[in-house]
Amino acid sequence: MMFRVVLSSIIGYLLGSVNTSIIVGKLFFKTDIREQGSGNAGATNAFRTLGKGAAAAVLAGDFLKGVISCLLGRYLGGELIPGVYAGEYAAGLFAVLGHNWPVYFDFKGGKGVLTSFAVLLMFSPMAALICLAAFILIVALTRYVSLGSIIGAAIFPVAAYFCGGPSLLIAVGTFLASLIIIRHRANIQRLLEGSEKKLNFKQKK
Repeated sequence: MMFRVVLSSIIGYLLGSVNTSIIVGKLFFKTDIREQGSGNAGATNAFRTLGKGAAAAVLAGDFLKGVISCLLGRYLGGELIPGVYAGEYAAGLFAVLGHNWPVYFDFKGGKGVLTSFAVLLMFSPMAALICLAAFILIVALTRYVSLGSIIGAAIFPVAAYFCGGPSLLIAVGTFLASLIIIRHRANIQRLLEGSEKKLNFKQKK
């Protein structure tokens, strides 16, 4: 069992390290997304600097790698005890770590929000959808993607608990939620200062 969980972690990390925004930027725009806009290798910065088409590709890629990692982890690891999938949790966790610190791109990646959402959706669909609803509401009201991400992440452990998630799932989910918040510390500072950029759907490109 331990070997299969470790193998799931390695596979998850390698898949997570395939950072879609960096690949799309370099292949189709001859630029490194990490040197544009906010410098974050994620969908929001891709939308702002590369356009809607690039952002759509990034959304799809970052979401799918989280889902595929979890599916492979579940297949490899099986059930630790009924309803507890340690391989899936490990693969999902390390997919996010790979996205944030990708081995293929000098360990400089994104903040892991979308990949984390895909992973948490696989862990606990209802809890993740509650977080998504909170994210959409906050962004619709404020147009701050970062604030929506932070609040959505903070809600997950509570939602997973009330949805009856096992303790291991809640523990891993809490770690991922905390990681999202920590990765947004600069955004939190800008939110407090009133200098955070709002999402503008009329961006050029």
